[in-house]
Amino acid sequence: MNSDALANLYRDYIACLNRRDLDDLGTYVHDDVRHNGQRLGVEGYRLMLQKDFTDIPDLRFNIELLVCQPPLVASRLLFDCTPKANFLGLAVDGVKVSFSENVFYEFQDAKIITVWSVIDKTAIEAQLRQAGAAGPP
Repeated sequence: MNSDALANLYRDYIACLNRRDLDDLGTYVHDDVRHNGQRLGVEGYRLMLQKDFTDIPDLRFNIELLVCQPPLVASRLLFDCTPKANFLGLAVDGVKVSFSENVFYEFQDAKIITVWSVIDKTAIEAQLRQAGAAGPP
């Protein structure tokens, strides 16, 4: 698969997430997918996303940067959302926050087999402090 085809496949995956079409997740995610070193399988990956959508009802994935070097994809995703309660161990409790996620994917057989993800928790902490919702520094 060339870079353009991989980029289009990744955009289709993000569109699937934004439609919350988790029944179609197996089209994009390998049965043996690993997330940050933990084997989840496609069903565990689906459960992780379902929890995210439950905890963050207005969750939407926005691609800011996308680099493809098959079989790898690097993406910077932007989020502007309102988690209902705790998020990443922080008492967000309905405060609207903006943050980014730097995420790398490895594809195998045109499906995501490995995901490495780092969320900018520091940006969220700063917004919560500014909103007066973070508690002690």
